[in-house]
Order: sequence, then C-alpha cells, then structure tokens
Amino acid sequence: MPSSVESPALTRRLTPGPVPWIAMYHSVGDCSDDPYHVTVTPDRLERQLRWLRRRGLRGVSVTELLAARARGEGRDLVALTFDDGYADFLDHALPLLADGGCTATLFVLPGRLGGDNAWDPLGPRKPLLTGDGIRRAAAAGMEIGSHGLTHVDLTQADDRLLKAEIAESRVALEELTGAPVTGFCYPYGTVDRRAMEAVQEAGYAYACAIDPGELTGPYVLPRVYIGQNDTAARLFVKYRLHRLRRRPVEGLR
Repeated sequence: MPSSVESPALTRRLTPGPVPWIAMYHSVGDCSDDPYHVTVTPDRLERQLRWLRRRGLRGVSVTELLAARARGEGRDLVALTFDDGYADFLDHALPLLADGGCTATLFVLPGRLGGDNAWDPLGPRKPLLTGDGIRRAAAAGMEIGSHGLTHVDLTQADDRLLKAEIAESRVALEELTGAPVTGFCYPYGTVDRRAMEAVQEAGYAYACAIDPGELTGPYVLPRVYIGQNDTAARLFVKYRLHRLRRRPVEGLR
C-alpha cells in the first residue's frame, strides 16, 4: 500500500533549486551588419570564454549541466547554447570551445538544413549548417538539440504545426545524428503552457526559453543573452543579476 509520506529522494527532486546559468549565443563571425545583435566575433567569444575560466567556471552542454545539478554538483559549470545552427559555428566557435575544454548545446533546424535565416526580414542572409555539418559538431562532442523544424513562433501555431515543429523535428534529428535528442529551444524564446506541454509530451527532457514569465521548471529554463558588447564587466553584472532576478527552478537541486 503506497505511503502518504514522500520519500526523501522524491522530496529532493521536487525541491526548487537555484536557477542555472545558461548563456544564449547565436552566430559567431562578422558583426558589422547585425541589426538583431545576434552575432559575436570570434575574438569576443574567446575573451568571454577566458572570463569564465578566470572565475573557475567551465562551459558545458545543457544536458551535462542538468545531470551535474541532479547529483548536487555543477556549481562550477555554466551551459553554453547556440541557437539556429549557423554554419559559422564550425569554423569560428568550435575551435575556441575545444581550446578552452568546453562543450555546448547547438539548437538546430532540421527543416532548413543548408538553408539560411529566412525568418529574419532584415540583415544579411546567414547560411545554416548542413546535415553533415551537424554530424561534425556532434562528433566533436557538442550536444544537438531541436530549435523546431523551421523557426516559427510556437505560441501562434495550430495543433498540426505545433506537433510538426516539436515532435517531428526530434525524430528528424535523431535519424540524422543516430543519437537521442533530449533538448528543445523555443524559437524567438516565446513560450506558453500549451507549447511547454507539447514539448514534454514529445519526450524531451528539457527545454530552453529566454524569459518564461510565470512558467517554471525544466521545460522553460531561462537563459541569458550574450552579445558583442558583453565585456568582462557586463558579464559579471549579468551573472549576478540572473541569479537574483530569476526564480528557483522546480526539479533542480
């Protein structure tokens, strides 16, 4: 007969823990024409990674960070995420991550393999990774997660499109990489309860947003935008404010 008293293990699992530091990047390359401020130069990324090392922090994938937190560890880890799957990740970001002993999570769009950022009405067209490029990133130790199929606002999607963007993108990426895909990232960072529940039902283990508002938990993990203007001083402020402003995340120790 089930006991009415929760086990200590269950109690620990449900106890909210401090919000993890998850940094949000996009493109790494020339940022001279960048109206959306989603690009950092390789030199800036290298300096930002050095800042982490000086503070005794190491960049890892979201899955590695969450696994460490589940063990009650990982206070010296930060998650690095790169949205959209820009092709410049291989040439500019990957070597810097490898040199720094870091890994990251790359959220890609299997419905736009080898395409470009057509969802952005302004600015230059940036090429996206091909299927081979995604496999190369995975072989180098990067976690591959889904950013949906084609980069649409899921809060505006009907039921058919919502399922395609969330569930079918996971199937496509698992077929492409031959490995489980457990992470999802909401395009534009927009999320509501319907989209969150669809991600959970599709079998993902976690999902990243930007500012999920009143929603909380491993399927709406908040992230910190990192851009070209983020010097050491700005990174320090963002790091501190993130812990102060965000609510503890249920399910994380």
